[in-house]
This record gives sequence, C-alpha cells and structure tokens, in this order.
Amino acid sequence: MPSLFTRIVNREIPAHIVREDDEFLAFLDIRPIRAGHSLVIPKQEIDDVFDLPDSLLSGLLVFARPVAHAIREVTGASRVGIAVLGIEVPHAHVHLVPIDEIGDLDFRKARAADDADLAAMGERIRAALAT
Repeated sequence: MPSLFTRIVNREIPAHIVREDDEFLAFLDIRPIRAGHSLVIPKQEIDDVFDLPDSLLSGLLVFARPVAHAIREVTGASRVGIAVLGIEVPHAHVHLVPIDEIGDLDFRKARAADDADLAAMGERIRAALAT
C-alpha cells in the first residue's frame, strides 16, 4: 500500500504544495509546530532517509534550500530548522521549521492548522520562491 506521501505525490490526497520538480516535492505540514512548517520528500517511496541513494540524499537538501529561504523570508524567522524523524510516515522526509530559538523546534507543539491559513501560507511561500 502506498505511503501517505506517495498518495500526495500521486494527487490522491490534497496538499498545499509549495515546490515540485521531477524528483522532489515540498508541501506544508497539516499539523505544523509553527506557521510555515513544511515537509520535503523524494517522490520515490523509500522508508528511511538514510537509505536514500547518494544522489537523492544530497538532492533532497539542495531542493530544500530555496524552500527554507522562502520560509524564512515570509515568516520573518531568524533561521529554518531541519529535522529528520521518520517515525509517523514510512517515506523519507525532512521537516523545515521556521525558528528563532531552540524551543521552537518542539514537535509536541504540533496542532492541526486551518486550511485557509495553510492556503495563504502556501501562496506566500510560492510567491517568495518565484522571485
């Protein structure tokens, strides 16, 4: 059975996608710990990020970099933290979270987001990526 993220890649489940190319996809987390919290995934379904072939592992970070810059720009955060957990969804992914201090990267703060808020944030990030 395809992972939740593969179903997003295949457009079987809606998502607020902020960036996409042939190999990777970035979209907003529906349970963000801070506004702008995004997930970056390879389109190929591989369970563990550390099992990715070298080209996908390095490509994931290269793809994530402009997304992180856009998140920082639109949120005003001083940094964008990156986290690899790999617990809830068996599909390699990294979390990009706007942070100002270490306590901002606390996954216990995750809360369901309003779809309209996600749509607005997605639009802002896409606009920042387009400049």
